[in-house]
Amino acid sequence: MASTAVLIAALLFEAVVSRTGAFEPALLSFVPAIAVIAFLESRWIAVAATLVMAVASIGAVKAAGGNVQSDDWTRAILLLLSGGMIAFLFDRSRQSLRAALDLKLAAVEATESRYRRAFERAAMGFATADTNGELLRLNSRFCTLLGYSEDDLVGRRMDGLVHQDDRDRFRKSLAELRAEAPSLGAELRLVRKDNSIVWVRLTLSLSTPETAPSDSLFVVVDDISERRSAREALIAQKEWLDLALSAGRLGTWRIEYGQKVISGSSQFWDILGLPPAAFRSLADLSSIIHPADWNALASPPREAQPGANYDVEIRIKRPDGQIRWVALRGREESQNGRNQRIGIAADLTERRQTTLLRAAVRKQERLMLVQRHRFSNLFPVITAIVKMLNAPEGDLVKFKETLVERIRALEATHLLLSNSSDGSSTMRDLILQELRPFSGAGKTSMNGPEIKISGGAAESFAMMVHELTTNSIKHGVLGDAQGKLEVRWALGSDGADDGIVFEWIETGRPRSANIKRKGFGSIVLGTDGSPLVGHSSHMELRDDGLRYSLRLSSKEVRA
Repeated sequence: MASTAVLIAALLFEAVVSRTGAFEPALLSFVPAIAVIAFLESRWIAVAATLVMAVASIGAVKAAGGNVQSDDWTRAILLLLSGGMIAFLFDRSRQSLRAALDLKLAAVEATESRYRRAFERAAMGFATADTNGELLRLNSRFCTLLGYSEDDLVGRRMDGLVHQDDRDRFRKSLAELRAEAPSLGAELRLVRKDNSIVWVRLTLSLSTPETAPSDSLFVVVDDISERRSAREALIAQKEWLDLALSAGRLGTWRIEYGQKVISGSSQFWDILGLPPAAFRSLADLSSIIHPADWNALASPPREAQPGANYDVEIRIKRPDGQIRWVALRGREESQNGRNQRIGIAADLTERRQTTLLRAAVRKQERLMLVQRHRFSNLFPVITAIVKMLNAPEGDLVKFKETLVERIRALEATHLLLSNSSDGSSTMRDLILQELRPFSGAGKTSMNGPEIKISGGAAESFAMMVHELTTNSIKHGVLGDAQGKLEVRWALGSDGADDGIVFEWIETGRPRSANIKRKGFGSIVLGTDGSPLVGHSSHMELRDDGLRYSLRLSSKEVRA
């Protein structure tokens, strides 16, 4: 209708102009009209309108009573050509615009289709809502998460789905959405249709805060129930571990040897007697760690052995002067090429003190048992001495002197053994005890390895050495300025199992008395082959002195 009105107006205008004869008709009045019609209609309608206008221009000439000249036909033909070109140009432009518009519409539809598919198939819940939180559209994941159908949720307010303990926080977040903060996120609980609880990460996004349309709020819901449970379990486990470490007075530590720093828990620094710190330089600890233990802590592993155990005990001197024993238990690790050790620390001071105290008590108990045993054995030895001694020619004074002498020798041996922590002594000490009065004159010499002899064997052996010394004083080299005494002992030639060979050798002075009579000394030394301790005893009188030998088995020495 618009095109028809334009055509009629153009024809009326042409008719009026032709009657007045103001100027030549056709082109000036019809060209704009043709352009308008070509814009509004198809090209063929525009061409038809152009043809009508050309015919009308010729008709107007004839109606004016004039003859149609060649110029009139020329103008009519030009009008037809111009109108046709205008119609075809507008039609081509229209087709180009339509093609471009179709492409854009196709792209928009494809984008909308992808969005719709992503919206519906997303693994998280998506929904649109108005600024009051009223749900407008939801995807299937959102509905499945809460156990509702889409029809049940559309038109429902979001705050009605939020757990009552989190509802105020949700409403506050909804009210805080604005252009400066177009999105907010929070972890809260939603209530399912069956009244069960689900923990979600809820994100609210304001899409167009300037215009605020009815669906300007975008809601994203991510189920974090499992993640939340795992995190709470991890937190509970960490709290339990911290409590266990604190109850056990244990501290955790880490040494990074590349950076030469050590970090640890507050309990670790408390064990060292230092204030808590994120980390410290290893060199800072050198002032409190015993120098003998420093390398065990500060030296890095020679070779990277991830997983290798690391167990050391170090001594530290706290700032208050206390010496503490600290155990470091851990393993070696390598992260990104950096060698480090991680583990736990424990204060062993009380435990070590208790262990040492218990060891001392046990040692004291053993010594008491040894002393008790030695005292119990002492009386039979004294009794045997009394029984073996005879009063020479009925001389009781001489008998008493000899008995006291033997008991004092036994007492000296007993004191020597008592001063030893394990109730034993060496053969050298037992012999030296008897020969000490003669060692300064250069008359005696001793030669033999360090061999310990304990218990009753030591007492018996000391008694035999005492008898040899007494005999030498009365009849041998120790009672005269002439001669020398050599005492030697060694392991048997056949090895340790053959025992020990003991020899007493006097040289440089002939014996002046015959000592073969059966007396106390003969019984102790076993001149008949049965000494107090040992076996294979043998005494030989020589022209220049005396030689006594004895074998002691390893079992007798350790008894």
